[in-house]
Amino acid sequence: MMERNVSRTRIAATAIGLAGALAASQAQAQSASSSEQEIALLKQQLKVLEQKLDKLQSQTAANTAAAAKAKVEAKAEAKAEARAEAKAAVANANAAIPVKGPAPASGVVVTMPNNRPTICTADQANCVAITSRLHWDVGGYDYRPNTAATVPQKLDNGQNVRRARIGVTGKFFHDWNFALVYDFGGSSDGFGGAAPGSLPGGGVSGVENAYISYTGLKPFGGKMAIEAGIMDLPYTMDEATSSNDIMFMERASPGVIATNIAAGDFRSAAGARWFNDQLWIGGYVTGPTTGAIHSASSAAPPGTSEQYGAVARVAGNPISTKDYSVHIGANAQWLIQPPRNLIANTQTVTLSDRPELRLDPTTLISTGAIANASGAQVYSVEAAATYGPFIVQGEYFWYNVDRTANTAVPLTGAPSLKFQGGYAQAGYVLTGEGPLLQCGERGL
Repeated sequence: MMERNVSRTRIAATAIGLAGALAASQAQAQSASSSEQEIALLKQQLKVLEQKLDKLQSQTAANTAAAAKAKVEAKAEAKAEARAEAKAAVANANAAIPVKGPAPASGVVVTMPNNRPTICTADQANCVAITSRLHWDVGGYDYRPNTAATVPQKLDNGQNVRRARIGVTGKFFHDWNFALVYDFGGSSDGFGGAAPGSLPGGGVSGVENAYISYTGLKPFGGKMAIEAGIMDLPYTMDEATSSNDIMFMERASPGVIATNIAAGDFRSAAGARWFNDQLWIGGYVTGPTTGAIHSASSAAPPGTSEQYGAVARVAGNPISTKDYSVHIGANAQWLIQPPRNLIANTQTVTLSDRPELRLDPTTLISTGAIANASGAQVYSVEAAATYGPFIVQGEYFWYNVDRTANTAVPLTGAPSLKFQGGYAQAGYVLTGEGPLLQCGERGL
């Protein structure tokens, strides 16, 4: 009985021990599970803290950059304000001090087109250029009159400043052009009339160009110029070519005789011209040259009334290529009112020219004074051609002088006088360039 109780007691103790062990095992399992959850929670919290730290660092960097930029801008603004204040202070100081010299030009452009010094505004609307020309002749004549009655018996050899020109040309307001050129040359092209005390064959004025023109109109695909003043009229091909570009030292006598009637250099005129690369059309009314004397006073040198005339020209280049070209044209000139001697009440026209070397002013070709001249007309044709460096050129003229003027020396039934003349010339450019045929535009 007692042994049975002891056995029961052992069994109970064993059960109690197993229960305790099981309870302890469950407690340990619960404790391990709780630790893992706490670790996971800590990791999650650490990750959140890391993200917050990264965000805070990025924001701090952005704030630092913005602060630095604001500081730089503040410094730049402070410097700009300081410069503006200093500039204003200098300007105020300069305003209180009298200006000792001209202010420096602004917006001015200096160029050298065709080796001519030219000053323009930045927008090219206004320009002034200096122009000049010097032609100096040295030579002599082999002059042998056939009879002792021929006058003169001798021509003077030596030298002559043929042309000595200086002046200004330019434009203003884009479309207005001007020129003022004076010629100090000692030939008749420099001084056009005949006056006591002047150079042989000379006059009282060397104003070769003093005109103004408007070129704002561009009808029919070309350019148009309306102009007035003292100018070189582009009448005849030889005269329309610059004296820098003519083939020989002087222009041919038939053309010089024609232009001297109511065209040529130093001529007062007003008119218009239209042109493009292939065609030139122009017409002008003309007056006296700048060297003519106009006085009816007996105390003054005998003068003449002012003459009036007109000229017209059409010229073109129907063929123009790199290797060859052809030029043709026609001209007309009318002396509407010849000059009248205001003392003797006579009205004459003289067709004349000097030798084609201007050392001696003696006139060798002359009709003499044609009395009772009531008018004159000259008609001419022109032609030229180039082939490579070779050029040929020629013009032919028909002159007519009317003699129906009512003067102190009337000529009853005096017929009109008619003359003809022409020239032809050829040249070869030794350096090989092709000559340029100009319709009517030439430089001063």
